[in-house]
Amino acid sequence: MEINDPGPKPNAFDIEKGTVENEAYRTVAWTGKYLQVTLMSIPVGASIGLEAHPETDQFLRLEQGKGRCVMGPTEDNLDFQQDVEDDWSIQVPAGVWHDVINTGDEPMRLYAVYAPVHHAQGIVQATAEDAERDEESGADEPPSWTVQPGTGKEDKHA
Repeated sequence: MEINDPGPKPNAFDIEKGTVENEAYRTVAWTGKYLQVTLMSIPVGASIGLEAHPETDQFLRLEQGKGRCVMGPTEDNLDFQQDVEDDWSIQVPAGVWHDVINTGDEPMRLYAVYAPVHHAQGIVQATAEDAERDEESGADEPPSWTVQPGTGKEDKHA
């Protein structure tokens, strides 16, 4: 299935099929003015990456695989832990440290909804390393037409 992010235009697609077929670490499927939909594929034994978004609520849904969701107030105090699998959703409040680790024997496929937008429109990052490199180089910046929080608080990565 081909995913094309049309930006802030009306859009509809089979999100389950798109998520299960996505082989990239992150594929931005739709970018609106206020929120964004991304598809993710996490290899066996890997994770999304421990992080906290000070001004972003997040919704994640697993479509394939098994994982362990961890969340907490600091990177060293992940006091919420939950095993998750197909059809589970995860809600991450703004400012909470979180990670999802693939504990299964197949790629973990999920989608994430961010509010506000976090990534470049339509960007596809094959690996977590590509995503990190794009973030560091500035290639993964939200479009200028998106509404971003005004406080300037940076995301945190462990």
